[in-house]
Amino acid sequence: MGEMEGSYRAIQTPGTRLGAQFNAGISTLEPGQSLSDALSPGGRSPGRGLQLRVQGLDDTQEFYDLEVSCPVSSHRHGAFLTQQNWTYCEVLFLTSCLFVSGPMNTLFRLSVKFFPPDPGQLQEEYTRYLFSLQMKRDLLEGRLSCTENTASLLASHLLQSEIGDYDDMADRDFLKLNKLLPNQERIQERIMELHYRHLGQTPADSDFQVLEIARKLEMYGVRFHPAADREGTKINLAVAHIGLQVFQGNTKINTFNWSKIRKLSFKRKRFLIKLYPEVHGPHQDTLEFQMVSRDQCKIFWKNCVEHHSFFRLLDQPQPKSKAILFSRGSSFRYSGRTQKQLVEYVKDSGARRTPYQRCVSLVSGLWSLSLVSVSGLCLWSLSRYPTDKAYFIAKEILTTERTYLKDLEVITVWFRSAVIKENAMPEGLMTLLFSNIDPIYEFHRGFLKEIDQRLALWEGRSNAHVKGDYQRIGDVMLRNMCALKEFTNYLQKHDEVLTELEKATKRLKKLETVYKEFELQKVCYLPLNTFLLKPIQRLMHYKLILERLCKHYSPDHPDHNNCREALKEVAEMTNQLQSSLIRLENFQKLSELQRDLIGIENLTAPGRVSLVPRRTSLCPEFIREGCLYKLTKKGLQQRMFFLFSDQLLYTSKGVTATNQFKVHGQLPLHGMIVEESENEWSVPHCFTIYSAQRTIVVALTPPPPPCPSPPSSGSSDEVSLDQESEDDMSSSRNSLDKQTHHRANSTMHVCWHRNTSVSMSDHSLAVENQLSGYLLRKFKNSNGWQKLWVVFTNFCLFFYKTHQDDFPLASLPLLGYTVSSPGESDSIHKEYVFKLHFKSHVYFFRAESEYTFERWMEVIKSAASATGRMSLLIPKGPLQMNGN
Repeated sequence: MGEMEGSYRAIQTPGTRLGAQFNAGISTLEPGQSLSDALSPGGRSPGRGLQLRVQGLDDTQEFYDLEVSCPVSSHRHGAFLTQQNWTYCEVLFLTSCLFVSGPMNTLFRLSVKFFPPDPGQLQEEYTRYLFSLQMKRDLLEGRLSCTENTASLLASHLLQSEIGDYDDMADRDFLKLNKLLPNQERIQERIMELHYRHLGQTPADSDFQVLEIARKLEMYGVRFHPAADREGTKINLAVAHIGLQVFQGNTKINTFNWSKIRKLSFKRKRFLIKLYPEVHGPHQDTLEFQMVSRDQCKIFWKNCVEHHSFFRLLDQPQPKSKAILFSRGSSFRYSGRTQKQLVEYVKDSGARRTPYQRCVSLVSGLWSLSLVSVSGLCLWSLSRYPTDKAYFIAKEILTTERTYLKDLEVITVWFRSAVIKENAMPEGLMTLLFSNIDPIYEFHRGFLKEIDQRLALWEGRSNAHVKGDYQRIGDVMLRNMCALKEFTNYLQKHDEVLTELEKATKRLKKLETVYKEFELQKVCYLPLNTFLLKPIQRLMHYKLILERLCKHYSPDHPDHNNCREALKEVAEMTNQLQSSLIRLENFQKLSELQRDLIGIENLTAPGRVSLVPRRTSLCPEFIREGCLYKLTKKGLQQRMFFLFSDQLLYTSKGVTATNQFKVHGQLPLHGMIVEESENEWSVPHCFTIYSAQRTIVVALTPPPPPCPSPPSSGSSDEVSLDQESEDDMSSSRNSLDKQTHHRANSTMHVCWHRNTSVSMSDHSLAVENQLSGYLLRKFKNSNGWQKLWVVFTNFCLFFYKTHQDDFPLASLPLLGYTVSSPGESDSIHKEYVFKLHFKSHVYFFRAESEYTFERWMEVIKSAASATGRMSLLIPKGPLQMNGN
């Protein structure tokens, strides 16, 4: 048998994606480098310690003196530097080090060792910044090879991050003095053209865009190790999070996933990959590659060990016990934390944010910009940073517009893709639906960009050193509200669109299937037809926000007249569409109930007799849904009631996979009498309903339990939309529906679980109180605050990592919750914090300003308030409903 110089067995363990910041050093070296070389006599000057130069990813350098006797091992240098509290080496929470020996000192060149599959999902903004710097370095050094168009786009985002918004002279000066690409001069005009499109984009946004583009490139994170196959053909080997890759030139010709590899080993210059027999058959289970030298072979083998351990193992491997007499093979083990451990470390220690400063040179030369991350809040440290109320009202327009555009994409992008893929929608309906909503979507894309650019100027995060006053929003709103009037005809067709879509789903089984399957997707976080109402509802939001601005401004304010004129324009549109909106909201609710109720088929059918004075709807009108307790032979049993303008339904919760409610009774309102009967049945808040068909006794509150209920074990009442979401969200699956998480936040299910009710007027009020923005969230027993993009709609808070995400991670239904300011016992010593409380579930949220704090309190009270929902107004005497 030949001598086995090194071997490694790939353990089959689950892995997770890198999704959180971490503060421990990655204790591995770059290929071909050794700290022992740096500690050789040639690296020290006589009579003194070793001087180290640390070069960061931004190419800045700092100098440190290291005592010769300092116990540094070649595999724990990162941890050592962290323990010594060397200030610059705080970046070791991300990186590994490259050592270059010199006659007088040693250079530590920080670089990324492990490239996660999706760096854009990293929680820490500082981490994304450092990864972006690594992409910048790889792009310049030719490692991140790509097409000229992609390279130009990457360079344009890097340019935006470095100097801010486009300025022809500033761009040319910067590109003349700084190199971003090897062939920069030839495509400079293209870079500047693309840079012009990023007006208003923050440095953090630029980092995100760089990472989003880079991660999709084939050469992302690739580090070549020259080799040859058995035929002598020259190739390059590389290792990544997924496994081993084989390249011929810059073309990837093979990938061996970790799940296919049984063992990795090397014999002198030969690198061996042993595969499971089912991969290539029993006679071709070992692949052999010839490398340049034994040292290079061992270095690559160690690199593979480290990557497998980091991305695949749950815990770091324990050191191999040393043999007493002699050892055989290599005992090398990865010595740092695994990706899984780093993610758990962040969760256990709370959401800690690394304070850092990003210096950006601005063309005007009047002030500099530093971005500081403190406790998860991104604060722009500028003397011009606005604090007035008008700015935050304008910012509300921006944040809600971002959410609105994402909602339109549910129809224009996601649903369109689903029906086209299955060829499920007739051509006529396709034309009616998408020709009606596509122009609106395109208009709002441009509108959002214009608002974002204006807020950039207002905040001072742009370098557009103009002399005019840009701390206003009225001119933008007036211009776009006038333009939006042209789409009134499209908005008036929404009634027809909603009706025809409903008819088609009943008539065409294939479309019905696609419709239902699409509603199961995470991106469809609300009932699908709800998104079709958004364009008209958005006009109502503009009206309310403009009213708020006009109320805030004094008549002599420069922005007052434009805001007043914009309000007149949007008020004219809302007056025209008000009746359509009432009809559409009612039809949408009836359609939603039709899908969720078993045992009734005609909820949306016109022509039924209504005892409520009609407004504009041809269909019966939905009035209220809620939980009551019906007296049965078994005592008071929980039932879900639905009140319409012509009948009252009562249902029970089904045990189907979709958790639908089964209709048990339909009571017509004609001739119905409701009578209080607390004394007769000795049950609080009890009343009797007499109808022509039957008589039932119901109570508002459940019977008292035989013994005190045990306290809830969970601290979170959220409905998880992602099986891989945070651990603190997992308990939510015990508090609401376990089978259909995406439907557990619908009002009927929440009313069932929270023992409450909701009226149609409550729905209309909730529609008016849409809100979006970044908040810091903290659980009752947690230490740290987590920054989340939060959207309030349909009586729920929906939580996202960032505003760019396509779907929420979780939702928190608010019915039954109370909202207040924290008390002394909560020990929350922060400004602008509000508290959400329901039974044992407690949340704290922190807003960025007094205005946003008040707005969040206002909208949450509109959804969580007990008034009008926790009790029904029961008349003291009998009430007869006979249609007279």
